[in-house]
Amino acid sequence: QNMDSTLHYIHNDSDLSTNSSFSPEEERKSKVQDVVPQALLDQYLSMTDPSRAQTVDTEIAKHCAYSLPGVALTLGRQNWHCLKDTYETLASDMQWKVRRTLAFSIHELAVILGDQLTAVDLVPVFNGFLKDLDEVRIGVLKHLHDFLKLLHPDKRREYLYQLQEFLVTDNSRNWRFRTELAEQLILLLDLYSARDIYDYLRPIAFSLCADKVSSVRCISYKLVSEMVRKLYMASTSTFMVDLTNELVEKFCRCPKWSGRQTFIFICQVKCLFVQLLG
Repeated sequence: QNMDSTLHYIHNDSDLSTNSSFSPEEERKSKVQDVVPQALLDQYLSMTDPSRAQTVDTEIAKHCAYSLPGVALTLGRQNWHCLKDTYETLASDMQWKVRRTLAFSIHELAVILGDQLTAVDLVPVFNGFLKDLDEVRIGVLKHLHDFLKLLHPDKRREYLYQLQEFLVTDNSRNWRFRTELAEQLILLLDLYSARDIYDYLRPIAFSLCADKVSSVRCISYKLVSEMVRKLYMASTSTFMVDLTNELVEKFCRCPKWSGRQTFIFICQVKCLFVQLLG
């Protein structure tokens, strides 16, 4: 019966109140639900109490953050109000490991809550993680496509201006961060228009193609090739022509052999796609 109720809540699109101010008594009532025993939920919510970390387990907040998507799935989106305060408390925890745990699962929580609650309650937390330490930022970067595809197209476009920031890391030797960025950009090509790709993703792709680490450059060649294919299939061919001309000018005619080699690698990947499509 509890499982049936959970599934009903998850798929229920009824209007939810998200901007209410509660008195202490109303605050207590706001945590009441009928899916699991209330004492069990209260015990879980108390895991964010700092005194518990001193007396029970120093990493109890991290455990709480790790379990939160599962608790949200069980309670359903209709009972998200029971977890909202706890989630915000964990998202601002002083321990980066706690925030990192939430960053890696925020896309899963967005699926559970739906687009309306995600826009109101998760997007601000997501924006905070984007400005956090690299150890936290990598969590949202690894699932950037999974999260952005759940947002409204207009809201999704706002993040085009921030993608460039992923090129800057706390440690310049963190090349895996840039590799992950290139892989996510390949997936993001399907979410944006030809103009957005040309104006915002193209400069990032060219920067990654000139990276000092070969692993980053290799995945970037695939990114540029996919970009050419995406623009070729778009109704406006001007962007594809401009991109091709820029590739020739920047890499094919590059005075350095490494630049000319980059052009060959991009063409090689592109030829593989042509063979697969033809």
